[in-house]
Amino acid sequence: MSTKHPIISITGSSGAGTTSVKRIFEQIFRRENIEAAFIEGDAFHRYDRQAMKAKVAEEQANGNPNFTHFNAEANELEILEQVFDEYSRRGSGRTRTYIHDDEEAAQYNAPAGTFTDWREFGPSDLLFYEGLHGCAVTEKVNLARFGDLKIGVVPVINLEWIQKIHRDRATRGYSTEAVMDVILRRMPDYVRYITPQFTQTDINFQRVPIVDTSNPFVARWIPTADESMLVIRFAKPRGIDFPYLLSMIHDSFMSRANSIVVPGNKLDLAMQLILTPLILQLIERRNRAS
Repeated sequence: MSTKHPIISITGSSGAGTTSVKRIFEQIFRRENIEAAFIEGDAFHRYDRQAMKAKVAEEQANGNPNFTHFNAEANELEILEQVFDEYSRRGSGRTRTYIHDDEEAAQYNAPAGTFTDWREFGPSDLLFYEGLHGCAVTEKVNLARFGDLKIGVVPVINLEWIQKIHRDRATRGYSTEAVMDVILRRMPDYVRYITPQFTQTDINFQRVPIVDTSNPFVARWIPTADESMLVIRFAKPRGIDFPYLLSMIHDSFMSRANSIVVPGNKLDLAMQLILTPLILQLIERRNRAS
């Protein structure tokens, strides 16, 4: 953790909705005139698309059919830890971009499935990470210790699968069967590397559908925000003004002493109300220390 150079980590699985949460943070940054340096977790994959396919085949040949991007060894987490450490001490660091599709390939003038060159951060007020491993703790790294504000985005598992299936079919051209295969292969790494991070987070946002999602593999559409509730859990509820939140968010209620439940269509409002003061506290501390 760093007073002068704060780090915000948004952690969630593929299909969890971290990109939507990132957009809400961007709105807050613009409104409050905060300059953020951005890191995407995909930038720290160890292998490009072709090399990953070869690595997966190698692992399968060696008796491991479950090697995926969720695995710590499939990512440059040691480099990410170095970036977090450098930023927390100096406010500097580097990142790159993983090129997902043809649209990004045209933007960066490089093939899809590859990486751009590394680039240095410009001047910034804070560092913002969004990806799979922002709070990862393994035998080799401890990324959670660098986060000044750590957010988990964790829809219930059936909803997460529905979102991933629909996203990968619509934007990446995968069949439902291909996405199902990816989900099944990822489960051991999901349990080992992804879920433990949500005990490291300061706040978890968990969307829960209130419609039937019993078989996510045949769901024809993603449950809408109006068909969902949002469970927000605070690791340290002291200092959170729950009466204020309950008064500002219609139809919200507390389910535990550290948890508030709000209608799913109030995600933006809830995050604005909860996160804005926390972000401003980080900036105020930074300014006092400068």
